[in-house]
Amino acid sequence: MDILFLLTIFILGLIGSYVSGLVGIGGAIVNYPMLLYIPPLFGFDGFSAHTAAGVVAVQVLVASFGGAWGYRKGNHLHKPLITYMGISVLIGSLIGGFGAKFLSEQSINIVYGILALIAVAMMLIPVKDVSKQEDPHSFNKWIAVISAFLVGIGAGIVGAGGAFLLVPIMLTLLRIPTRVTIASSLAITVISSIGAVTGKLFSGDVPLFPAIVVAVASAIASPLGAKTGKKANTKILQVILAILIIGTAIKVWWGILF
Repeated sequence: MDILFLLTIFILGLIGSYVSGLVGIGGAIVNYPMLLYIPPLFGFDGFSAHTAAGVVAVQVLVASFGGAWGYRKGNHLHKPLITYMGISVLIGSLIGGFGAKFLSEQSINIVYGILALIAVAMMLIPVKDVSKQEDPHSFNKWIAVISAFLVGIGAGIVGAGGAFLLVPIMLTLLRIPTRVTIASSLAITVISSIGAVTGKLFSGDVPLFPAIVVAVASAIASPLGAKTGKKANTKILQVILAILIIGTAIKVWWGILF
């Protein structure tokens, strides 16, 4: 395989993984469109929607693990929330990850575009400060379980961990404090990614060398992003996440429609 091609996707993996650790997402919202659209700009064949999703699934697993590991010493990991949403999202991602083999390239891109639009809509919902509530860590278990299962199915199809949807759900519907949301979403995404990777491996959609290269990049960059994220202003992190999701949604739907 061309060394320049591998170097290109390594750099893309570094960028996406750093951002994932910074804002508490697995990185699929950034890396999926980058793997689809950027390699062809440099004259490479690039990836199909199926193989891009396979590489992204591996990247998200490593990146989210590295990001969650960066938060392990703080009090930001919400263990009950991680348990409820983690089990539910794992079941959904297994279904979506394996089921993607029966979908066309265009269908996978459409699923990704729909997920991005939903995330954009949820990011526009005003979020009240819950840090001063009597129990800011309480949450509606039914909403957590059902939403995580549905996110898992869609995210598994495109190789994502689903954090780009889980974050706004946790902020707006479950009203979890921002920093707890960022840390806990990474832990939930680790669980979701296990299901997505398993499904992609069974469907044969994981190209070995690109997946390894992107995984190495993720192991390097995601903990650095998480370290920066712990010190950053939470409002700024929310703005960064919203910009990333909106930009990606526009790019993906432009490709689908035109």
